[in-house]
Amino acid sequence: MPRWSDDPTHILGVLANYLRLDDERLAPDAQFARGAVEAQDAIEQLVAYARSHGRLRARLVEFGLRRSRELIGIRESPKFLLVTALGMAREHLAVIGRELVARQLLDDADDVCFFLDFGEVEKAIAGQAYQPLVAERREAYEREVRRRKLPRLLLSDGAEPEVTTSRDDLPEGALGGTPASSGTVTGVARVVLDPTGAHLEPGEILVAPSTDPGWTPLFLTAGGLVMEMGGANSHGAMVAREYGIPAVVGVPDATHAIKTGDTITVDGSTGSVIQQSAARLIGAARLG
Repeated sequence: MPRWSDDPTHILGVLANYLRLDDERLAPDAQFARGAVEAQDAIEQLVAYARSHGRLRARLVEFGLRRSRELIGIRESPKFLLVTALGMAREHLAVIGRELVARQLLDDADDVCFFLDFGEVEKAIAGQAYQPLVAERREAYEREVRRRKLPRLLLSDGAEPEVTTSRDDLPEGALGGTPASSGTVTGVARVVLDPTGAHLEPGEILVAPSTDPGWTPLFLTAGGLVMEMGGANSHGAMVAREYGIPAVVGVPDATHAIKTGDTITVDGSTGSVIQQSAARLIGAARLG
């Protein structure tokens, strides 16, 4: 995947989403400041509870919680350093890639970074052309990128077992998933398959196959989240809780069953997603 320094489209989209915020309370700095206050309140409550069981216990609880708040961000440092090192290695490989393109042994300088191993790079430097092999690998890569569903479970022979879950507690016509972030919201759905260049109007409900850190800016304006894959500890679920928006994850075929423009109700407490037509039927049944 291209880095943001290679293709700034995603960053421009992030800035565009910031500009769409019409409520200052939803701005990132305001959200983080509010989260810091809530975290401090939670610490004080837990320490007060621990104090009722002894001063030593209270001191240990306070020490542990404060140290966790101060140091937990360090867990990202190893990944950051690794990504930085890979970026530097890629810069050196790109020099070789440009030389191989000039010698007509490759079609794209980035091919040397993503579609050849080091042994093949050495052979390419010696004069071996790799366009056919690179084309084959690029085709396989593009096919995998288009994959809409990843299996939750694979057997040792590579087969995917049929995993079905029945939900008797769901209203008729509702989609079921895993509760991920509590709360209920009704809004217009926006189906997004790729975060690059995508945007949400404030209050729209994000419907996606899955999310990773590259999707986070969309949560700024999202009123809720529906995700096909993942569980309560997946990236989308945790970010939804951080931003305080209702979320239901693990909803099979959500991006097919829900269309952009549909009005849906997301109940992050029960794990249900009700489309407008289903909601009308339920309301009529209750009135009857």
